[in-house]
Amino acid sequence: MASFVTELQVSLNKTEALKLEAEGFSRVNVDLNKGAGRNNIYLWYKKQSEGVSITRVQVSFNDDMAVGLTMAGYTKIPQNLNTGTKGDVIYLWYFKGTTEYDTPIKEVEVTDNAGAEAQMVKLNWERVTCDLNREAGGNWIHMWVKREKQTYICDVTATDSYDVDADLFKDGYIRMDENTNRGAGGSFVFLWYRQTADPCRALTSVAVSTNDFEYQELQQKGFIRVNVNLNEGTGSGPVYLWYKKEECAKPIKTIILLVNTGATEVFKDAGVTVIERSLNSGNVGRKEFLCFYQ
Repeated sequence: MASFVTELQVSLNKTEALKLEAEGFSRVNVDLNKGAGRNNIYLWYKKQSEGVSITRVQVSFNDDMAVGLTMAGYTKIPQNLNTGTKGDVIYLWYFKGTTEYDTPIKEVEVTDNAGAEAQMVKLNWERVTCDLNREAGGNWIHMWVKREKQTYICDVTATDSYDVDADLFKDGYIRMDENTNRGAGGSFVFLWYRQTADPCRALTSVAVSTNDFEYQELQQKGFIRVNVNLNEGTGSGPVYLWYKKEECAKPIKTIILLVNTGATEVFKDAGVTVIERSLNSGNVGRKEFLCFYQ
């Protein structure tokens, strides 16, 4: 009988680790603080063949991000993943959803380098967007989930405020928990997506425009624009996300926001399409690329 992930926990020290082990949790053997702090912080999970599976995992790195998660009924794991560092205060959250966009999670994993990330994409794992060492230095740490069956990206959107977060979570969206304006000032802007198990409902391409020429080119090619400026409030030119659905084309399995742009070639070598148009074009913010895998 198949088993799925039904609980997640985090240990900050040996005492907490021993307690979770005694309660039947299994540990993912990658330190979530690797290269950044003295604490050995680990992710733990429990799998069961009965009970409601976890279907979505999110991260918060500021108080505003947590409001919509709380309102939508997500469970917060109370340990700060950057304990003992000067990095952002980071919490993991999870949800047991039953919408048409929710698919049970059967495995969880953690990576600490770009090469491992690229291989995970090829094996159809889904990356939780936020670096769990965010602003702490050290390795790039990412959590990954693998679902009961193959899923595809069927919807994308974006927000430049926190006002509708709860509604989007309730509607089955997953927030890509990294600010597209990181380091540029302006609004906190986030990308969102929903998933389907039906490849016929999936997006077949996504794109980014950073100037008028690219905007007009994508419009002429039949792409549909997401009506939120990903550079909102920075004073630089608008950047937009676009998407397309075409019949009998390859469906998109996953989308990735790549902040570690030094990993671009590794991802491309793994067959990931990297859109090398920075979401922070025209300002001093951090270079970020959107990627997708089919």
